[in-house]
Amino acid sequence: MKVYNFDEIISREGTNSLKYDAREKFFGDSNVLPLWVADMDFKTPDFIIDAIKERTEHEIFGYSFRPDSYYQAIIDWMKRRHKWDIQKEWISFSPGVVAGLTFAIETFSKPNDEVVVQPPVYFPFFDSVKGTKRKMIENPLRIKNDRYTFDFKDLESKISEKTRLLLLCNPQNPGGMVWTKEELEKLTSFCLEHKIMIISDEIHSDLIYSGHKHIPLASISEEVANNCVVLMAPSKTFNIAGFSSSLVIIPKKTNLVRYERAIGVGHLHMGNIFGTIALETAYSFGDEWLSQMLDYLWKNYLFLEEFTKSRLPKVKVMKPEATYLIWMDFREYGMKNEKLMKFTVDNAKVGLNDGGRFGTGGDGWLRINIGCPRSILEKALERLATAFG
Repeated sequence: MKVYNFDEIISREGTNSLKYDAREKFFGDSNVLPLWVADMDFKTPDFIIDAIKERTEHEIFGYSFRPDSYYQAIIDWMKRRHKWDIQKEWISFSPGVVAGLTFAIETFSKPNDEVVVQPPVYFPFFDSVKGTKRKMIENPLRIKNDRYTFDFKDLESKISEKTRLLLLCNPQNPGGMVWTKEELEKLTSFCLEHKIMIISDEIHSDLIYSGHKHIPLASISEEVANNCVVLMAPSKTFNIAGFSSSLVIIPKKTNLVRYERAIGVGHLHMGNIFGTIALETAYSFGDEWLSQMLDYLWKNYLFLEEFTKSRLPKVKVMKPEATYLIWMDFREYGMKNEKLMKFTVDNAKVGLNDGGRFGTGGDGWLRINIGCPRSILEKALERLATAFG
């Protein structure tokens, strides 16, 4: 068994990296230590790099299609990792999960229809709703037993006959919740009763920590499968977001046809050669690398948890059940987010995500990315402790 080195520091500066080379634009300071953009500082797995290199030896990069082996890799991965049996005929494409989400909104609703969003949540959800001229209905999550949960009483009070869609973040970003089967069954029952279709962003579905299990929404029942769109990708899991290749799983044939018609209009259904190869290779050979990477991430989280308890006791950390994105509560410092972000950048020289961007419930919170060598995480935390101490 090969042992992977996640402590290796690889400079990303000068590679047009959004996380590193856009620091001055976003933070006004090119010297901040960036733990914000949701990609990792770990080397992309060697088996993916080798597959890409092998393809570059053929020096023609014309139009290509996705082979049967690509679909089989997805089918096998879903069976292996999530105990979910899917069919090739359910699988479609999107250049990214947010793109797929937006196409789904446009396909399964009309302008001025209502779309439910559950903040604090991944902020592109807001852009997708507003940008397609739909009306956003906020159903904020509640904190119960130190984790987020759905607020059905609030949801019941806000929907109307114009409510067409609910956007689900599963697992949840930024809180790191892995929704339980019971939680998802209650939500899907509610949506079926009220004829609300669910668009489920499951991009973090492979980044699940021990003791938790991801439930693909469409695996709950045939009825639920016919009332949802599932969006997935290996991009977060294997650090290949730059290949712009995501998958869309729609079990109901008529819904799939409608979606593919929408994405085909913009001629965005083709994808690219290297994205296809990277996705197939990741799902074919990625189990052991992922196992080791998740173990490293969990130890990073434990380091963060212990550090904040001893050096940043006013900061409360929401314990993640999934993802390398950790939700940190700075509310005891009494700063609004604009001031909190400015203080963090100016005094700690650390670039984190502004909790306010995640919507209602995000004020006073910051999101940190622990998908990096532990030495980088330690350096960032030391800076934060010095500034806030």
